[in-house]
Amino acid sequence: MKHSGLAFGTVIAVVGPGLLAGLSDDDPAGITTYSVLGAEYGYQLLWVLLLSTVALVMFHALAARMGVVTGQGLIGLVRQRYGVRVGGAVLVALVVANIGTTCAEFAGVAAGFELFGISRVYSVPAAALIVSMLVLRGSFKRVEHVLLLLSTVFLAYIASGVMAHPDWRQAAEGLLIPTMPVDRNAVMIIAATVGTTLAPWGLAFIQSYAVDKKLRTEDLKPERIDVIAGAVLTGVIGFFVVIACAATLHRTGRSITDAADAAVALQPLAGDAASMLFGVGLIGAAVLAASVLPMSTAYSVCEYAGFEAALDDPYQEAKTFYITFGVVTAISSLIAMIPNAPLVTILVATQVLNAVLLIPLLVVMIAIGRDEDLMGAYRLRTAAALRYSGAAAVVVACIAALATFSVLG
Repeated sequence: MKHSGLAFGTVIAVVGPGLLAGLSDDDPAGITTYSVLGAEYGYQLLWVLLLSTVALVMFHALAARMGVVTGQGLIGLVRQRYGVRVGGAVLVALVVANIGTTCAEFAGVAAGFELFGISRVYSVPAAALIVSMLVLRGSFKRVEHVLLLLSTVFLAYIASGVMAHPDWRQAAEGLLIPTMPVDRNAVMIIAATVGTTLAPWGLAFIQSYAVDKKLRTEDLKPERIDVIAGAVLTGVIGFFVVIACAATLHRTGRSITDAADAAVALQPLAGDAASMLFGVGLIGAAVLAASVLPMSTAYSVCEYAGFEAALDDPYQEAKTFYITFGVVTAISSLIAMIPNAPLVTILVATQVLNAVLLIPLLVVMIAIGRDEDLMGAYRLRTAAALRYSGAAAVVVACIAALATFSVLG
């Protein structure tokens, strides 16, 4: 019993990077993708979510290992191994994509609060101020505890899915038996599901956050539990979003374009409580991601510039980190407040950019993971490298399809 208590305490001590990076992937873009998947195809494509979750476990675990072993974030390692120009190009693409995606998070805040009759004029600035005060004035532990507490709002999606009274047998079949309609839209939603689950900013964040948390190599085993828990919970939440929409919207032939539409459409079909919980989940998801994305961007900028930066550092010692966080948050929230701003266009464009960026990042991660000089005894062995390469090939094929169809319209 003493040993079990010690093991449990060790796991609790390292919890954070995996849970936050995983759950932040269930942002408004992700919830929208899962909602459309359920509304359009019912339970049929749940197996795609299962495969995406497996890929998430693999690459988040690799990112966390790279951060712990090297003591560097992803952009810092890219700069070190491939040079200033390549590192700079990756950083620029990541920053642009992150700003666009953060706009989508604040748009999710606006949409969620508008479901409850609160204008974006009030909700977006309030959310921007709250996340800024949390990160800019809080210690590492306080920020982590608040974000982990905020992530419990995702339970609302599980409740909403149960209230929709899904067909559990069909859900199990859709999860375990791969089938798909042969049409362009199905390929797009499959690719979008993979792309929104395994986001480049999530990979950069989990590695940098593991470094900031000062995890050591002896923490790798318990950290893997944290990574698996975060990824599995991400998949579970996505599962309940899909079945909520499959049991209601798909059954009645209702089409939607985003998660806010899904919340409204659920009301007459699953009741006020399910609709309200779906809206609460959207707000929580948006605020969590709006906190994490600027942090991911700030970490990456500092890594490229060669500055050490941590949440515990005072402003005078980490100006680049805090200024980057503030600028990304301010720009994104202001764009989200512009009347008639093309937020859907911004979201689609940044998803395509994320998709394009993900392809070289996966290749680079596997290469760095194999590098004995950087990873030493913790490098990927041949068998593991083959597994990662196979998973990356599937992901790349899906992402390439998403990018192609998005560009072609």
